[in-house]
Amino acid sequence: MHSLDDPALFSSLDQAGMSLQIRGLPVQCYTAWEKALKFKLPADYSIVNKVVILGMGGSAIGGDLVRAAATSSDSPLITVHRDYDLPAYVDENTLVVASSYSGNTEETLSGFTQALNRKCKKLVISTGGKLCSMAREANVPIFVIEHVSSPRAALGYSLMPLLAIMQNLGLVSDKSAEVDSMVHALETLGASWNDDMPAEHNQAKKLALKLNGKLVVVYGSGILADVARRWKTQINENSKSWAFFEVLPELNHNAVIGYRYPVSLKEHIFVLMLRCPSLHPRTLIRYKVTGELLEQQKIHYQILDSDGTNPLKHIMSLVLLGDWVSYYLAILNSVDPTPVPEIDFLKKRLSEVK
Repeated sequence: MHSLDDPALFSSLDQAGMSLQIRGLPVQCYTAWEKALKFKLPADYSIVNKVVILGMGGSAIGGDLVRAAATSSDSPLITVHRDYDLPAYVDENTLVVASSYSGNTEETLSGFTQALNRKCKKLVISTGGKLCSMAREANVPIFVIEHVSSPRAALGYSLMPLLAIMQNLGLVSDKSAEVDSMVHALETLGASWNDDMPAEHNQAKKLALKLNGKLVVVYGSGILADVARRWKTQINENSKSWAFFEVLPELNHNAVIGYRYPVSLKEHIFVLMLRCPSLHPRTLIRYKVTGELLEQQKIHYQILDSDGTNPLKHIMSLVLLGDWVSYYLAILNSVDPTPVPEIDFLKKRLSEVK
């Protein structure tokens, strides 16, 4: 029996149940979507031309993916802000969404504090913490996350409420059919990637075995640029491994030159190229030519195509595949995918310095 087909190994390493969280992503997405559709905001919240999402890590990636999914030309400008200070362009025509799973993320708290002194519209998405206390005191609407996990495993609650709320406000087109189709696709795909599916027939396990011991670099473009970011961060946090991401076509103007050196590194790198048919035709050609450049330098790579016929399915099918791959890499690294002691250490040290 292959190590990735050993249930006893999964149970011994995955003590916090990350596999259950990944399995539950389709249901989590649907539950969060249904709840958020019932969430009401003041009518004037629809009178905005910019949406700024404050967040870090797993609480920010939902904003990235919403921006990718909101492809309509009449959608407002959507930006994700990962820093302490509120952008200078935030004004009365801006909806500022403070997204923090814990409610205690210091960068998000800093930005939200500044937003309270601006005439912008404000919304909080969180489980509680100081952020919710500040929001209640200032009478700012709160969408409460009712899901217990690590922030990165609560993607459904950082993504779907944003999409549903923006739909309710008329800021994006009706996504209901896309959501239903996406959830169904994730359930079908997940069944073939789950930990009880043998490696022989499991794309995620096969890919993890290829990536084992490699430095992973993930390429994406267009609506998949931030899916590449998600892969990178999941490999960092779940697998406890180095990983990086780059974006096409920009990487063709710089990164490809760096394939040559150091020569000793080439055999240790594996490039993943995330692709979907809706990307710009010239960009799709660039995927092929970039692969040729990697082959010339004898660098391992693989193109991964998304599933589905709409942006949300393209995005989320590859997100779920990446989540499973990062999980199997954690098992191959003999680590529990859930704990992040380095981040805990960093937070503790920062709390000691005021």
